[in-house]
This record gives sequence, structure tokens and C-alpha cells, in this order.
Amino acid sequence: DAPNYGLSGKLAAETNTVKGVTLLHHEPPEAAKPTQRWRMYCFKNGEPMDTPLYIHRQSCYLFGRERKVADIPTDHPSCSKQHAILQYRKTEKEGEDGMMHARVRPYIMDLGTTNGTWLNGEQIEPSRYYELLEKDMLKFGNSSREYIMLHENSGA
Repeated sequence: DAPNYGLSGKLAAETNTVKGVTLLHHEPPEAAKPTQRWRMYCFKNGEPMDTPLYIHRQSCYLFGRERKVADIPTDHPSCSKQHAILQYRKTEKEGEDGMMHARVRPYIMDLGTTNGTWLNGEQIEPSRYYELLEKDMLKFGNSSREYIMLHENSGA
């Protein structure tokens, strides 16, 4: 047999490996740390849980059951090992003045899970970014936990 020098994908997988686990998500070129201090509040059955999650210190956060790599563990059995990614992206949007303004905004992406990710009660398509806005609610799989997005300037 002649040697096969074709692309195997192994090198790419190794460059995206953390603690022996190959990550499903590659950060996009427009990834950036947020300038606004976002927080995520977790509720279960309408009751607040723990302290808020401070989600402004890095450019992305992985939700999932794989505790070796998950930034925010989702321990429910219906959640995947690598379930969803919260990715901050620097994007341009047209402002009220008609000019384009670049800003770092949070986005959520389901990583092709079996039981899905839910944004404000609607299941989102996998492998697609959805912009998150203040007071948006996220749910993962069949877990009853609800995660609410707020930032430092959100009204009480």
C-alpha cells in the first residue's frame, strides 16, 4: 500500500484540545472580550440559585457536562458534554445616526446537541450564532434551570 498523505484532521484537533478533550468550538476571528460587564443569573423553579455568573472575563464560555472543559457546568443528564457556547463577537451595526458602530456583543450557539438550547422559550438552530440581549433567557436540554442575561447597567 502507498502511504496516504491526505488531511486527517488530527493536527487541527490537537490544536483545539484542552485537558485531553477536543473542543467542538473554534473561536471566530471576530472574538473579543466584552467591554460591558455581563452577568448571568440562574433560576430553578422561579427561585434564584447561588451568586450570579460573571461572564465578562473571557471571550467565550462553554456550557456542558464535561467538567474538564466546561466553563459553566450543566449537570442535567439531558445536556451534552459540550452543549453550547456563549461567544463574544466584535460586530458592526448601524446606529440611529446611520453610521456603523463596532461593539462587542454576546452570542449563543448550540453545538449540535440532541436536546437543544432554548432562547426565550424558542429552540435555536444548532451551529448558528444568536445575539443575546439584556433580559434574554436561556435553557439547556430538558433542564428546568433558566439563565437570565443582565449587565452592570441593567435596572434592578
